[in-house]
Amino acid sequence: MRALQLVSDKEVTVTQIDAPPPPGEGEVQLKIKVVALNHIDVWGWRGMAFTQRKLPMTVGAEASGEVVAVGPGVCTLKTGQLVSIYGAPTCGTCLPCREGRDNHCEHPAGVHGFHLDGFARELANMPARNCIPAPVGVDDVSAALAPVTFATCEHMLFDNAKLKSGETVLIHAGGSGIGSAAIQLAKAVGCRVITTVGSDDKIAKCEALGADHVINYREDRFEGRVRKITKKRGVDVVFEHVGKDTWAGSMLSMRPGGRLVTCGSTSGVSAETNLMMLFQRQLRLIGSFGCNMQNIVDSMEKMAKGIVQPVVDSEIEFGELSTALERMQNREVFGKIIMRVN
Repeated sequence: MRALQLVSDKEVTVTQIDAPPPPGEGEVQLKIKVVALNHIDVWGWRGMAFTQRKLPMTVGAEASGEVVAVGPGVCTLKTGQLVSIYGAPTCGTCLPCREGRDNHCEHPAGVHGFHLDGFARELANMPARNCIPAPVGVDDVSAALAPVTFATCEHMLFDNAKLKSGETVLIHAGGSGIGSAAIQLAKAVGCRVITTVGSDDKIAKCEALGADHVINYREDRFEGRVRKITKKRGVDVVFEHVGKDTWAGSMLSMRPGGRLVTCGSTSGVSAETNLMMLFQRQLRLIGSFGCNMQNIVDSMEKMAKGIVQPVVDSEIEFGELSTALERMQNREVFGKIIMRVN
């Protein structure tokens, strides 16, 4: 079968690999439908894996699939079902897994497409427990964007930052995949949304998603604009995933007692923190990684109801990954780049 594999840093090729055997106990076999690209794909492509990995490695961390075969002991899924795939194999037996805190698993195997073979292949055998059925009204593109794009934001905004109706939230990089999702999710619960973008052509697009204020951070100091917009009060929540370039300004943008939740560091992994500001203003800094499976369920339910919708920048052919990742690295996209496999 076809697979898209990383063979060395920044070198991705279409290859032929063996098709998987029939699914084993507790597994289903999936025909991969759509792969959605994320910044973790950029990191892997650039050779930034932080643990040992073996090349060649099949890429793709976020995807949807159709069940084409069911292994022994599986009674929750049936052939023909569209599913969203949880991209990090977890043990399912430790206390966090049993409590539904899947991204706190004590024995994780890694992340597909980054440490382990990913989803840019025609067929894949997966544990049935890691496949979440898509509800009626959710297509293969929406199901592909649920595991990382929308569920990451669900976990950040609501599980961790405890965002509530009426609050003001600053969402960085509103034109990114998770930025465009976060704008919609925050507006859906009745929040005022301020977002940053890197070019004027993204302003109207963010406003169309519901952003109340859009700041081109390349032309204005966003923290100054935020203080003016909030009449010096500051925002209740900062949605961070940029890292070094925005960290200091994000700290300055919060009200006393404000919450900053972060899931990424695309501009650099190290940043200085003003500790006096942190404790005197009683700010809260919250790390967030991935999501739990319930976040995927909640995301797809909101998609089915039309509360939120995927924002697709473009669709690429199977062999065009390097060009797409280059565009993502240069922040030349608005929303998600997707790749149809089957």
